[in-house]
Amino acid sequence: MKHYTDQAAAGQTSLLHQIDWFTTLVPFLCILALCAWFVISPESSTNTISAIRNFLGDEMGSYYLIIGLGVFVCSLYIAFSRFGKIRLGDTDKPLYSGFQWGSMIFTAGLAADILFYSCCEWILYASDPHTAEMGALHDWAATYPLFHWGPIPWGFYLVLSAAFGFMLHVRKRTRQKYSEACRPVLGNKVDGLAGKLIDLIAVFALLAGTATTFSLATPLLAGAISTVTGIPQSTGLTLVILIVVCAIYTFSVYFGMKGVQLSAATCTWLFFGLLAYVFFFGGQTRFIIEEGITALGNLTQNFIGLATWTDSLRTSSFPQTWTIFYWAYWMVWCVAVPFFIGSISKGRTLRQVILGGYVFGLSGTFTSFIIMGNYGLGLQMHGKLDVLSTYAADGNLYHAILDILGQLPLSKAVLVLLVLSMITFYSTSFDSITMVASTYTYKELKSDEEPHRNVKLFWAIFLILLPLALIFSENSMSNLQTVSIIAAFPVGIIMLLIITSFFKDADAYLQEQAHNSKS
Repeated sequence: MKHYTDQAAAGQTSLLHQIDWFTTLVPFLCILALCAWFVISPESSTNTISAIRNFLGDEMGSYYLIIGLGVFVCSLYIAFSRFGKIRLGDTDKPLYSGFQWGSMIFTAGLAADILFYSCCEWILYASDPHTAEMGALHDWAATYPLFHWGPIPWGFYLVLSAAFGFMLHVRKRTRQKYSEACRPVLGNKVDGLAGKLIDLIAVFALLAGTATTFSLATPLLAGAISTVTGIPQSTGLTLVILIVVCAIYTFSVYFGMKGVQLSAATCTWLFFGLLAYVFFFGGQTRFIIEEGITALGNLTQNFIGLATWTDSLRTSSFPQTWTIFYWAYWMVWCVAVPFFIGSISKGRTLRQVILGGYVFGLSGTFTSFIIMGNYGLGLQMHGKLDVLSTYAADGNLYHAILDILGQLPLSKAVLVLLVLSMITFYSTSFDSITMVASTYTYKELKSDEEPHRNVKLFWAIFLILLPLALIFSENSMSNLQTVSIIAAFPVGIIMLLIITSFFKDADAYLQEQAHNSKS
C-alpha cells in the first residue's frame, strides 16, 4: 500500500513539474483583476474599454479587413499550391473518418453561436438602414449572415489549422503553444520574453473569449426551458443550465477524444434533426430554398466588395459595427479551435484539411442560416408574424426567437430540440477548448499524447467558473466580451507571424524532401 502511495505521489510531482505555471496563472490573474475592476468601477471601466474598442474598430478597422481577406486568399493558395500536397504525419490513413472529422470541425468552435444567430441575425440587418440601401431588404438581410459567418471567418481557422497540424504532425514539435508555431521566424526568441508574451496573449484571449461565450445564448436557453416547463426565468435557472453544460462536457472530455467524438456526433444529429423539422414542417420551404439561392448568388457576386468596404465617410458605420466586429470575434477564437482541428487532422494532406474544412464548416453554417434565418424572414415577408415590430418595441432578440419558433407545429417539442442542440453544441465547443487549454498547460507534450485526466478536469471546471460568477453582473459580462474583442488586435499580429513561419518552415521541408529523393 505504501509503495502504491509513493508511486502516486511521484506521479503527481512529475505532473506538477510538467506544468507551465507562468503561462497558465498570469492570464487567469489578469482576468480576475479585470472582473474586479468591472465590479468596483463599472462606469469608468465601461467607458475606458469602450473607448479602446471604438478606436480599434473605427481608426484601425482596415487592419482587420486586410487580415481577413488576406488570410482567405492565403488558405486557397496553400490548398492549391505545392504546399497542399504535404501530408500531416507518416500515415496515409486519416485518424478519423470523414463524418467524425467533419462533425468535430463544425462543433469545435462557434457552433452554438451559429445556431443562435441563425434564428435572429436577419432581424438585426433588416433593422439597419444600410441594408435597405443595398436593394431588396429581404435579400440582403439573408445575404449578410452568410458573409459574416462564411469563407473569411472559416479561413481564419483553416490556415492556422494547417500551420498547427504541420507543426504537430510533420515537424513533431512537443511545445504545443502559439509561440512554438512562430519559431521558424523568431528562432530562439520564442524561448524567452517574446515567446512568453505571445503565449500570455493567447491564453488571455482564450480565457476572455470563453468566459463570455455563454452571455449570448443562456437567456435563450432559459427562456425556452421556461416556456416548455413553466419554470420562471431566474438567475438560478441560468446557473443550473451552466452546471449541466459543465457536467456534460467535463464527462466527455475526461474520457479523452472518444468522448469528444461521441459528443460531436450527437449534437450534429440533433442539429440537423432540428433543421429538417423547420425545413419540412415550417410552411416556408419554397421561400427558404429560393431566398437561400438568392443569398448565395448575392454573396458570390459581391464578395470582394463586401470584404473591402470600409465606409470611409462613415455614412452608416456598417462595416465597423458588423464586419470588423465579427472578424475580431473569430480571431479571438483562433487561439483554441485551429489547434484542435490541426491535432485531429493527422493522416490528411493540407489540401484536404483546408478544402475539407471549408466543405464541412460552410455546409453546416450555411444550412443553418438559410433554413433557420429564412424561416423567420419568410414569416415576416408573408405577413404571418411581424417580428420587426416586436423587436423594435422591446429590443429583445430572445423574445423574437421564441415568437418565431412558436409558429411551428408542436412548438414546445421544437424548443426542447433547440435546447438539447445548443447545450450539446456548447458542450462540444468546450470539449475542444478544454483539450487545447490542457495541452497549452504543459511545457512539452507530444502530438500523439493526451493531457493527464486531472489537468483536463481542472480546465473543464475552471473554464465554467468565470461564466458562473459573471452572470450576476451583466455589465461585467459585456465588458469582458469587449475585452476579448480588443484582444483580437495583438492576436492578429501573432497570426501573421504564424502564417509567415509556416511558409518558411514548409518550404524548407519540401526542399529537404526533394533533396532526399534525389540522393
